This record gives sequence, C-alpha cells and structure tokens, in this order.
Amino acid sequence: MSQKILVAGSGKSGIAASRMALDTEHEVILYDSNEALDAEAVRGQFKEDETIEVLLGELTKEALKDVELCVISPGIPLDAPFVEVLKACGVPIWSEIQLAYHYARGKLAAITGTNGKTTTTSLVGEIMSAYYKEVFVVGNIGTPYTSTALRTTDQSYTVAEISSFQLETITDFKPDVSAILNITPDHLNRHKTMDCYIEVKKGIAKNQTKEDACILNYDDPVLRRFGETVTPRVIYFSSREFLSEGICLDGDMIVRNHDGVRMEIINIHDMNLLGRHNHENVMAAAAITMELGVPLETIQSVIRDFKAVEHRIEFVAEKAGVKYYNDSKGTNPDAAIQAVNAMPGPTILIAGGYDKNSEYDEWIRSFGKKVRYMVLLGQTREKIAECAARHGFTNVMYAEDMQEAVRVCASYANAGEYVLLSPACASWGMFNNYEERGDVFKECVRSL
Repeated sequence: MSQKILVAGSGKSGIAASRMALDTEHEVILYDSNEALDAEAVRGQFKEDETIEVLLGELTKEALKDVELCVISPGIPLDAPFVEVLKACGVPIWSEIQLAYHYARGKLAAITGTNGKTTTTSLVGEIMSAYYKEVFVVGNIGTPYTSTALRTTDQSYTVAEISSFQLETITDFKPDVSAILNITPDHLNRHKTMDCYIEVKKGIAKNQTKEDACILNYDDPVLRRFGETVTPRVIYFSSREFLSEGICLDGDMIVRNHDGVRMEIINIHDMNLLGRHNHENVMAAAAITMELGVPLETIQSVIRDFKAVEHRIEFVAEKAGVKYYNDSKGTNPDAAIQAVNAMPGPTILIAGGYDKNSEYDEWIRSFGKKVRYMVLLGQTREKIAECAARHGFTNVMYAEDMQEAVRVCASYANAGEYVLLSPACASWGMFNNYEERGDVFKECVRSL
C-alpha cells in the first residue's frame, strides 16, 4: 500500500532512498535542514516523470500531514531538532538500510565493527562474486543498500558494511550472517557514551534466530561476553589465542577448528595484507563465506590475490628509498594503532584532524621506538601534542596543510624508513571526507 514518506538528508543515501521509495510507488518528500541548498538542483537529480517534493530548512508539524514514515540518512544524528518534531507527530523513523531490507530478497551478510569493516566487506564481496553470479556489495562502503535492493532475487547474495549510525534506527533488519569485528572507542561525539555505542553495535544481531550465524572477535572481551547471550550460532575468531572451536592462528597458519577437525585456510605469508588486524579481517571473511556455502578452494584463491583497499594501509610509492603508506581511513585511535603496528620499520607519522572526543593515550603508547617523528594537522593537533608530551614523546611538528606535512616527512625520513598517513581523527574541517584526504596525500607523495 502506498505511503507518504519523508526522506531526511539529500546526500547519496537520501537520494537512493528517495528513488527506491518512488520506484515502490510511495509519495516522497525529500527533506534537508540546510535551507541554503538549491531546491531545483536537488530535484534535478531525479527524472522528469518522478514527482518529488523538496523541502528545505525548518520542518514543521504542518509539513508532516499524512506522512507515515521517515527514512533518515545515517549522517544525521538523532538529536537533530527536526527529529523531535517527527517524534512529537508520532512518525516512525527508519534507517536507509531498514527500508532496503524491507524490500530486498536473497541472503544477507552484514558486517560492522569499529575498524576493519571496509576491508572485510570488500574481501567477502570478492569471495562471494568468485563463486556466485548475483552478488551486491552495499552499505557504508559507498553504495547505498536502497540502490540495489529492488534488483535482488531469491538467488542473490548481499554483503553489507553497516555503521553504528545505520544501526540506530533499524526495526526488523535481520542478516543471515552478521559479524562484529571489534568495538573500540569511536563516534563518542554522537553516541555520547561507550555503553551506548556498544549497544548500538550489538543491534546487528538482535533479530537473528537460531538458524542464523554471528561472527565475533574472541579477543574483544565485550564481544566474547556478548557471544554467550545471543540467539544465533556464534563463530569466534582470534589472532591471539588458540581456539579448539573457531578460526584462529596456529603458528603462521590461519585454521578453522570445528567438531575436532582442523582445516587450514591460508598462511599469513601468502597474503598481500599487512598486520595482525588484517589477519582478523581474513578470519572473519572466511567464517562469513563458509557460512554462505563458498568452498575452501575459492576462499583461499581470492584471499591470496586480495590487496589492501584504497586508503587502508595502502602502499602509495617509494621515493628516495622511503616507502609511503596511505591510511586515511584510520579515523580513530584504534585504527591508527593497527596501522603503526603494521609498519615494518622506523616510521614518520602524519596525524590529526577533526575531534570526535577521542582519547589518544593508548595510541601514543603504541609508538614504542617505531615512530620517530609525528607531523600534526587540523583541529586536534594541540590536543594530540599535549597527550604525546605527557607520555614523553616530543618529536612533534605542525603543518598547515597536507602538502607541507608530506614535505616535512620527506626531509626527515631516511632511506629504508616509512612515512604513514594514519590520522586517528576524522577528516572534516580540512577535507570533505577521508577519501579526499587520502587522495590529496597520494598526490603530494607522487609529486615529490
């Protein structure tokens, strides 16, 4: 039955959700609180025969007359003023992934976690595509779920990277296989407390049944305890402990132990991916794809050839004997720790950016003797420098932009050393997103 739907947010997610709502014969109001936007330009993203109302600025109760549902884009916090108007009018709020799930068919694997989501989702997508004909890779990775949901069939498989923002407003969203890779402090400017952030992440499995599977990181104490309480079958993975039941490291070999049978998946030295965190990403990907029926030979073949995704410990170039790595997607301290640990030798680090209310002590302590200098950018540079000084790390320099930061690193780095962009902060304020920040870094490196 046709409904009148308000779609909040005119970015990529909101446009995709609006198109899907139109395709399913709903009446759509596309709303954005930014009254400075050009309404005609927003409307111009739709076909001439697609009737859509564009509403900008303040949202009034009168504008919500006959609106039965709001689909909210993930970038919009739930404490935005217009959300209170929705609640006062009793309008239910769905996330974009909830709308997509309502119409999608086939099997669904959903992957969340503070870090590693994009790498794991990309790897799962490539493994699935190597074996099945109909595979869609969607979500926080860049393709809105609503842009593909109506193309899914009973034979298709959807692999979705799911953020905490997307999980805040799900109702019956239920993956056949879920995975929570890890939970460390992030987005506390939005979720306010770690307890709230953890509960939102756990929501990915809340609707699963005993017929479904949940992949969890055994090394994360929060997730280990969570695995004892959930309804779906739990499959643990660990890069630090041997598991008699689950996927783990046995020496340099990633293995799966199940019902007393040992299955060798891959030797870590046969992979292109660097670092312990990537061993964990591979374990999670193997667990997910095995649950979805992919044979071991296919999984092994794809893992061997898989390279790091763009902006995640991505090799850029070697200049004057110095190797440069782009980890612009390291937008929180834990991700930046993984990147530092992955560097094989002495490193000069570029960091800093937008403040998400993170604490940097553990990150600074992880430097050990590996990080020789740190070049800081953006809003957080003084906060990070003060934290570093408290821990006795004083080899800190400031730069006004990425070009200056790269030049400073090039002047201090010796042949055989590494320069790493891993900011531990969001990109906002200096860049539109982490992709732009990484692209600028790569351009600066290549022009040295």
